Amino acid sequence: MISPDTNTTLRLAYSPDADDAFMFRAALEGLVDTEGLSFQPVTSDTQNLNDMAERGEIDISAVSVAAYPHIADRFVMFAHGGSVGMGYGPVIVARGAFPVDELNARLIATPGARTTAHLITRLIAPDARMTTVPITPYEAIFDAIDACGVGAGIIIHEGRLTYERHGLVKIVDLGEWWWEQTGLPLPLGANVIRRSLGPETIARASRAIQRSIRWALDHREEMIRFLIDHIHRPEEVATPELLDKYLGMYANEETYSYSPASLQAVQRIFDLGFERGLLPVKTVAEFV
Repeated sequence: MISPDTNTTLRLAYSPDADDAFMFRAALEGLVDTEGLSFQPVTSDTQNLNDMAERGEIDISAVSVAAYPHIADRFVMFAHGGSVGMGYGPVIVARGAFPVDELNARLIATPGARTTAHLITRLIAPDARMTTVPITPYEAIFDAIDACGVGAGIIIHEGRLTYERHGLVKIVDLGEWWWEQTGLPLPLGANVIRRSLGPETIARASRAIQRSIRWALDHREEMIRFLIDHIHRPEEVATPELLDKYLGMYANEETYSYSPASLQAVQRIFDLGFERGLLPVKTVAEFV
């Protein structure tokens, strides 16, 4: 039993993407035991979440794995809540097919310089030019690919399931490429918590959010209906069939608890990013 004087409100930041809303809903609405904690929701796109964490504006956040080295001195990762591609991931797309090595000569629209998709693209095409196109609104990345000079775009979130409807073709799946290079899954997003909250609050928050993930997994059909009814998104990605497929990819037992392979993959991203000059410091993956 948690005494009343240990009640704490934590700022919890996440994207409006389906898998984030899926994992946090039960904690936000008190559908599980939160051990006296309450959570104040803050929603924004992936790159802005990374920036807010770096500015210290939140207590808990979903961030890009590639952003963690920039904030590792102030935040620690939970061992759950990640979005992991098991041989699949974000997709680089274009209007017409061309060889992967031609990406080095293209201008690529990216969801943000500190997203994991951006880092993996840099590993594939280190000489490509990149321009940031926020993923909100949803159609922005599709429109950018039609803009003058933009030869390809990195599609993340539900857009990776709908790009063909927009007349786009896959150049490379980042998760497939990563698997071929490393034999590991591709961890894209992670949940982090501010170290200064202290071990007790961190432990309570970790348990509460893991319970929230478990609740969502155990109430999957209800969660799909909730996402359709309450989380605004374009009609083409708000169907039960697409949400079921997407959640199966990124909100699953791997989200509830990282496998040893995913833990290893997080460290491999940090190591390769540092070796190639894409990350600022050598970072050890630390989980609570």
